[in-house]
Amino acid sequence: MIFTPLQNGLELRRGTERLWIEAWGKDGLRVRATRRSQLTGRDWALLESVPEIAAEVAVSEIDATEPWNRDDPAKRHTATVARVRNGNIAAEVDEEGWITFVNAKGDVLTKEYWRQRNRLAGYCSPLKLEGRELRPLPGTDDYALTARFEAFDGERIFGMGQYQYSRLDKKGAVLELAHRNSQASVPFCVSSRGYGFLWNNPAIGRCCFGTNLTEWTAASCKELDYWITAGDTPAQILENYTAVTGRAPMMPEYGMGYWQCKLRYRTQDEVLAVAREHVRRGYPLDVIVVDFFHWTLEGDYKFDPRCFPDPSAMVRELRDMGVETAVSVWPTVDSRSENYPAMAERGLLVRNDRGLGHQNSWIGNTAYFDATNPEARQFVWDVCRRNYHDAHGVKVFWLDEAEPEYPEYEFDHYRYFDGPALQVSNEYPACYARGFYEGLKAAGEADVISLVRCAWAGSQRYGALTWSGDVSSTWQAFREQLQAGLSMGMAGIPWWTSDIGGFLGGVPGDADFRELLVRWFEWACFCPVFRMHGERQPWYDYDEEHPRFVDNVLQITGGQPNEVWSYGEDVEKILAKYLFVRERLRPYVREVMREAHETGAPVMRPLFFGFPEDIEAWGVEDEYLFGADLLVAPVLEKGARARRVYLPAGARWTDANTGETYAGGQSVEADAPLDVIPLFTRDGRKLI
Repeated sequence: MIFTPLQNGLELRRGTERLWIEAWGKDGLRVRATRRSQLTGRDWALLESVPEIAAEVAVSEIDATEPWNRDDPAKRHTATVARVRNGNIAAEVDEEGWITFVNAKGDVLTKEYWRQRNRLAGYCSPLKLEGRELRPLPGTDDYALTARFEAFDGERIFGMGQYQYSRLDKKGAVLELAHRNSQASVPFCVSSRGYGFLWNNPAIGRCCFGTNLTEWTAASCKELDYWITAGDTPAQILENYTAVTGRAPMMPEYGMGYWQCKLRYRTQDEVLAVAREHVRRGYPLDVIVVDFFHWTLEGDYKFDPRCFPDPSAMVRELRDMGVETAVSVWPTVDSRSENYPAMAERGLLVRNDRGLGHQNSWIGNTAYFDATNPEARQFVWDVCRRNYHDAHGVKVFWLDEAEPEYPEYEFDHYRYFDGPALQVSNEYPACYARGFYEGLKAAGEADVISLVRCAWAGSQRYGALTWSGDVSSTWQAFREQLQAGLSMGMAGIPWWTSDIGGFLGGVPGDADFRELLVRWFEWACFCPVFRMHGERQPWYDYDEEHPRFVDNVLQITGGQPNEVWSYGEDVEKILAKYLFVRERLRPYVREVMREAHETGAPVMRPLFFGFPEDIEAWGVEDEYLFGADLLVAPVLEKGARARRVYLPAGARWTDANTGETYAGGQSVEADAPLDVIPLFTRDGRKLI
């Protein structure tokens, strides 16, 4: 092993492997390794500019004599070891190149998992497993990558983005590092041992937080790249992480209220009728969404004049009501689209390594625009700017299909500007959001928010409001969305929402669905963004006004009504109650959004985030903090009219529904009739 000190870190050489450990941001270290002649120079999620830091680097010789030879001077020998420190974190590297990470107190945070011979440690294993394994892919200069770390008893792992299962603690989970509809891989985690870890690699892969080891893999890549930080609290870890990957902008005022949408408002008249009815009933409304297939063809990026004859007038009237218009954009480009020839000619579309040049055929033969290509991002934004922003004043976009959602997730089949899909797929949603963020900023918009159906590490800096995709209208899906939102926040994505009531299914006249909708709506009032959506069965039939085909293009109809008054008077009364609760909460929402913007703190947080000293709080997964001072305990079970609520130690808690006050560090029984979600405020603060 050859150690070479650098100004901001250390370079190591071990055979054909070269490894760099560098100070990167406050209390952070970036680790890269390759067996190629040089690094790619790509920073991936670490695009945020950070001050250069001169790491403390020490290379020294220590006694490495085996215990049984220490009395024989002829057999005594030394070993070279190194240490790289940046504030509260240090990497200790032994003569074999094995890395251990410690904090300023000397506590081991984590360390690489090696099962080989190590003379210095007096350790020998016949397994021959390496902590860093770059296995060549024959005939290429690419590698299949595996990074292994030791497992620790009692460790809890949080974050990693959005996966559709019920556990908040990811210890024991096997997670695919790939995006799918309703799955957003954001590979940053926070450990209860006091560190945060970013897998800074957009390749398709897998992470296993096993009880025997933690293992990260990439199917194909050029190099190992990860970033690690230490913090005394989860808040410090998130602050360090978002400092190097970026923080969300300040949430626009209109984003903090109520968003209304359904599948789908088919005409300009339908959109205006819903907004006017909100005004007539005196209900708050901040954003209304014009969903998919309002266009002539996928990839035309413009209103269909048959259904939207005067979009400018629509947007003006809505804005006069205090309502912003959000417009759906898909990344799919139909081969019949007016923009397809130019995009194909200029290489702005995702390519297939085999077969035809299309990736989808739902409505027509379509290809995805290549969001990793800066020229493609600019092309799509320029069309949307002309046809939506400049022409009609639209400044809020719904960036759907952002995974992107291939009919089959055969990642070895696709190729991007930035490289093979196997190597770069996971950056796609961040690049998609980036194109609209930079375009809107260049167009003079001060506040940017885009509703995006996926995210990757760093998406937050582009004003990405992620939602959880096309989840089902079931109680199981409802429970899963709670941990999905909390996990996104712990992965650095503070703006998050779900389709109230679920997207797939949901029959408005069904009593069971109405109960689910009510409980979901109550909970959504205390999510970062409060947004109604869903397909609502059955879809409308085609008729003379809405034919099945227009100019040989298949048309989409729409689902049943999905407004707060669509489910009967009893349900409407409850939903209206929470519309006004959200309005009264708006000053607090603004305060919490400011904190997310300035420090990277999640808007919705696990209990341990605010109370890391309370051991019990680390195991609570069915309630959370909305900001620092409001505890939310959603009712997640059908038919439940009460639930147990744990109140963290270190504060006094007031039941917002009854006014009764409790000491923290105990569980209480909270009543929860259908119109009540249990809420507790911290230390007497009045919020609602």
